[in-house]
Amino acid sequence: MKRLPLKLTVLAACLALAFVSFNCKDTLTDTPSNTFNRKAMLENVADNIIIPSFAELQTKVNALNSAVSAFVQVPNETTLQSARAAWEEAYLSWQYANGFNFGPAQTSIGTLFQRAGVFPVNASQIENFIASRTFNNDLSRDTRGFNAIEYLLYDAVSVSEVLGKFSNQNRRDYLLTITAELKSTVDAVVSGWQSYRAEFVANVGTDIGSSTSILFNEFVMNFESIKNFKLGVPLGRRPGQTQPEPARVEAFYSGKSIRFMREHLKAVEELYYGIGRNGVDGVGFVEYLRSVPSGNELIAQTEAQLAVVKQRMNALPVDARLSELIVTNFAQVDALHTELQRHTRFFKSEMASLLSLSITFSSGDGD
Repeated sequence: MKRLPLKLTVLAACLALAFVSFNCKDTLTDTPSNTFNRKAMLENVADNIIIPSFAELQTKVNALNSAVSAFVQVPNETTLQSARAAWEEAYLSWQYANGFNFGPAQTSIGTLFQRAGVFPVNASQIENFIASRTFNNDLSRDTRGFNAIEYLLYDAVSVSEVLGKFSNQNRRDYLLTITAELKSTVDAVVSGWQSYRAEFVANVGTDIGSSTSILFNEFVMNFESIKNFKLGVPLGRRPGQTQPEPARVEAFYSGKSIRFMREHLKAVEELYYGIGRNGVDGVGFVEYLRSVPSGNELIAQTEAQLAVVKQRMNALPVDARLSELIVTNFAQVDALHTELQRHTRFFKSEMASLLSLSITFSSGDGD
C-alpha cells in the first residue's frame, strides 16, 4: 500500500479530530438539559413562590400571635373564636410554606416543619407540661407548633369546656409560649431568606447539594407527605400498621383535615408549574421537563394522573371530618390514597430519571 506523505497524514488527522470535536460540542450544547436556564427557574421559585409564601405565613402567624394574646388576656367566646379563625388562616398559609425545609428553614435543632408542623400531637405530654410547668426549655416536636396550638384551642366538645380549661394560668402561659415560639421561628426563616436568596439562585448545578437537587427532593417529599402521613397513617397503610388509626389525621381536633389537604395539594401543583403566590405562571419544573427528551410525554402522563387525584380529592366533602370519614366510608378515602400512590412514580421516579436528579431521601414504603 502506498503511504501518504507525512504532512498529508498529519493534516488528515487534524481534520478528523476537529470534525469529532465539533460534533461532540454540538451534541453537548444542543442537549436540552444543558441549555435549560435553571437560574431562571430558581429565581422564579425564590422570588415568586418561596419568599412570598414565607412572607404570607409570617403575616398570618403574627395575626395568630396577637389573637392568642387577646384570648389569653380575656378568655371568652368572642376571643376564642377570633383565635381559632386566626389559627385556621395561618395554617392554610402553612400548606404553602411547609415544603421548603432547607436553607434558613434548616437549623441545628430541626427543620421548620419539625418545629412547627408535626402531627399528631402528644396530648398527654402537653398536659404534663402544663401541670408541671416545665415547658419553657423542654418542648418536644409533637408538643409545639401549629397542631399543639390547635389542640389547646379545640380540644373539647364545647366552647364552654375549652374556656373552662383556660381558667388555668399554666394553660394560658403554655399557649402563649408555643405561639410566641412559632412566631419567632417563622420570623427567623423570613429574615434568613434575605441573604440566602442569592446563594440559592446562584447554585445552578444538578449535583447533590445543588439548589435544583434540594428543591426537587423537597418537592417530592412534600407531595409524599400527603400520601404517607395525611392519609397513609390514618388509613393504616404504612409499614407496621395493622389497622386504621383515624385519630392520627392532620388537624384532628378542628376537623378541618380535608380543607388543609386540598390546599396542600394545590401548593404542590403550583410549585410543579412554577405558579407564584400572586398567580403568575413562571418557570417551574414543567419548563424543565419540556427541555429534555420525552419530557412532554411525561408531562401529559403526569397531568392525566393528577386530574384523577384531584377528582378523588374533591370527592371528599370539604366540611367532613376526615377521621370520621375513614370510619364511615373507608373505601372513598382509600381510593384517594391509591391514586396518590399511582401518581408517585411520575413526580419521583420518572422526573428524577429524565432530569438526572438523585433522590436523597427514603420514604420507607418502597416507592
